[in-house]
Amino acid sequence: MKRIIFTLVYLFTIAYNIIAQEKEEIKFESFWEGKLKIGSVSLRLVLKTFVKDDGTLGAYLDSPDQGAKDIPVTSVNITADSLKFDISMIGASYSSKIETDSMIAVGNFSQAGMNLPLNLKKVEKVAEIRRPQNPQKPYPYIEEEVVIENRSANIKLGGTLTYPKEEKKYPAVILVTGSGAQDRDETIFNHKPFLVIADYLTRNGIAVLRYDDRGVGKSGGDPSAATSADFVTDVLASVEYLKTRNEVGQTKIGIIGHSEGGMIAPMAVSSSNDIAFIVLLAGPGLTGRDILIKQTELILKAEGTKEEEIAKQVSQNKEIYDIITNEPDSLTAYQKLEELYNRDFAQMTEEEKKGPTNSREVFERNAKIILSPWFRFFLKFDPRLYLENVTVPVLALNGEKDLQVPPKENLSAIEDALKNAGNKNYKIVEMPGLNHLFQTCKTCTISEYGQLEETFSPGALKIIGDWIKDVTK
Repeated sequence: MKRIIFTLVYLFTIAYNIIAQEKEEIKFESFWEGKLKIGSVSLRLVLKTFVKDDGTLGAYLDSPDQGAKDIPVTSVNITADSLKFDISMIGASYSSKIETDSMIAVGNFSQAGMNLPLNLKKVEKVAEIRRPQNPQKPYPYIEEEVVIENRSANIKLGGTLTYPKEEKKYPAVILVTGSGAQDRDETIFNHKPFLVIADYLTRNGIAVLRYDDRGVGKSGGDPSAATSADFVTDVLASVEYLKTRNEVGQTKIGIIGHSEGGMIAPMAVSSSNDIAFIVLLAGPGLTGRDILIKQTELILKAEGTKEEEIAKQVSQNKEIYDIITNEPDSLTAYQKLEELYNRDFAQMTEEEKKGPTNSREVFERNAKIILSPWFRFFLKFDPRLYLENVTVPVLALNGEKDLQVPPKENLSAIEDALKNAGNKNYKIVEMPGLNHLFQTCKTCTISEYGQLEETFSPGALKIIGDWIKDVTK
């Protein structure tokens, strides 16, 4: 079980998701910036140093292209001619010599058994990440902070409602995020796709409600114990909230769900007669297990992994998924996962055993993730069981270059399910050149998400807006 479902490119993001927390504002003393190349992937890294209360030097590491910020550096040492640091959280270290004339640290970054060249230049200010599609205030519409009460879960969700200024009733949509606890803008890799979508739709006469996921921002609740079925109740509470608003047409409330949100939307429709339409953005049509297996193949292939290694990784993952699917008792499942880990570890070379991704600590961390209620639910969930009962209008969009929810297999499954439902009003669109975030991509790898300036394809925005206006006229 070398990596379970994770690839090296994700290590920064995973570590950040685990340790992200509130902390006091820090005054940084210096910034060191450079690019780390892993095969065809290039990631920008930023080391930020500061002086601790005890007078010693501390630091954080950012990986802006992955949206990872403030990863704690375990130890850092800077002299007149050298820069070194270690990050135990991700099993990484860096050692370099500083060229004093240029203030460039020339060295090597080590992680996962690899030793990669990395030059860090001392800069006065970190290069700004451009996100030109982010709307700038003042907006030509009304933006209102709202609170959504989910009585069934006894929690409150903080959100934003935007609607045109003219006093009339508008079609309305609820935006539902993808997997992982995310804010109301679905902020990822410094992109804010839900902010961009909300702005576009509101400017085009559609009210939009978006909210922070449980445990994020101004929303209560504990996401660690929740599954997608629990998140459905958040959507239903949002529908009930919109029904109280005078600006919203009561028979014109819909849902736009991205990724996991695209499987939550059909579930919500099955529990409410007040949802008039749904838009599935990279929504799944296959079981979670099937999606993850195909996702692993595509991602590793895009990263240039050899076919032999891809086949090995897929085989390992299938064994893991079988255990999680067939063994309901978490302790027994953990013991079986541990047996797999010990078997694979014993077959590694001594050099491979030293790799941080093969450590006991990484195994235990990953085991906790894949034994969580959410992952167990997702792995076994078959969206077709709900899609086959959806008779309201459906727009299903996916990017041709999506590596996370492969378009052909999933769009085809969605269409077949809607046909079985007797649905007469659906539209299936595979958009050329777009990735999972609906960005116009170049290499179309996941590590490219943060490098692209485009947040959401204007062409996809137009299709969504035009379709909603058409089905609600």
